[in-house]
Amino acid sequence: MVTIIGGGLAGCETAYQIAKAGIKVKLYEMKPQKFSPAHNNSNLAEIVCSNSFKSNLHTNACGLLKEELRILDSLLIKCADENSVPAGQALAVDREKFSELVTKEIKEMPNIEIINKEITTIPNDSEIVVIATGPLTTEELSNEIIKITGKEGLHFYDAAAPIIEKETIDMNIGFLADRYEKGDACYINLPMNKEEYENFWKELVNAEIVELHEFEKREIFEGCMPVEVMAKRGIDTLRFGPLKPVGFIDPRTGERPYAIVQLRQDNKEASIYNIVGFQTNLKFGEQKRVFSMIPGLKNAEFVKYGVMHRNTFINSPELLDETYNLKLNKNIYFAGQITGVEGYVESIASGMVVGLNIVNRLKSKEKVVFPETTMIGALSKYIAEPNKTFQPMNANFGILPSLNLKIRDKKEKYKALADRAIKEINEYKSAIII
Repeated sequence: MVTIIGGGLAGCETAYQIAKAGIKVKLYEMKPQKFSPAHNNSNLAEIVCSNSFKSNLHTNACGLLKEELRILDSLLIKCADENSVPAGQALAVDREKFSELVTKEIKEMPNIEIINKEITTIPNDSEIVVIATGPLTTEELSNEIIKITGKEGLHFYDAAAPIIEKETIDMNIGFLADRYEKGDACYINLPMNKEEYENFWKELVNAEIVELHEFEKREIFEGCMPVEVMAKRGIDTLRFGPLKPVGFIDPRTGERPYAIVQLRQDNKEASIYNIVGFQTNLKFGEQKRVFSMIPGLKNAEFVKYGVMHRNTFINSPELLDETYNLKLNKNIYFAGQITGVEGYVESIASGMVVGLNIVNRLKSKEKVVFPETTMIGALSKYIAEPNKTFQPMNANFGILPSLNLKIRDKKEKYKALADRAIKEINEYKSAIII
């Protein structure tokens, strides 16, 4: 019997990989008895920040990671593919339908028992325990983790973008297009002229926020920087970031906008859209006031306001090996963002690695250590290598070993790295239990 604590992306992927090999699993999920500050529905695998699983292109690091997971029969990526919504070259999902399908699939597996109960202590009556409680691990369980690891937890803060109703967007201003006219023109784009942008920027940097303590401000994760924090770094920072207008022509003027705000479809019905790159810690009233200044959003109805919440991760390089196994106690594994992998697909990948390793271990087979030339293997190596300044890591080509030949063109280089990784995954697949 394997016990998994946490029914998020990583926990569900781990449970699936183990159960399909004929091994019984107890999957503990505290919802609906208790909800974290960021969760609000009772299904498994709820996603709370963006609805995007990022690019599907192999020349994108996350796109490569998804393809590796597809080859390895990932349940979560399969469910994401089946509940995709238009998002150009990216894989975005209908949040509700995605989590509903994952819940249905997990419930229908005969070897998985779902137990809706909060776990505050690490079970000692199970042969193997997987801690996949995510970046919002409760204080009680965090204290238990500190006890078994002997290390203080590390923390950073993550922010989610607001979601608005499509029918309240002024499409006399907004237009459908993708940058450089690539993709399927799935994004709604709201152009700004210089005056509109500067007025918006002034109000944004002076808006009221939910105040953080000084130590919290130092721990904001760069990869999910709140839009108001980014704006305070300079008046043009946003125009070179999420509001970059390059590759767009405003159909009203025939010219490139001074800045542009993008909205991405958030459900299959295309009735709600999230504001891309607008993760925020502004007070709700201030979000309504300031974001309504964006051309096209004057009368926007907000389905969900952006929030900021505390995220926790362990010092994995000191604590875990490349299979996410705790060095101090071989019966304990960690999976998901609590290990320091950052992102939906990265969390799923960690759950895949943990699940396959538990299966092989219980069947007296070798550990599953993916080649570092694969994105799955590179992420596993990253969290296990000594690192005095360890921070959460997304999939990226920088963590893959270099090629034996020099390729100057970046896209061609990434394609070569991706081709090598896919070849390695297919070759390694035959050596593990799928």
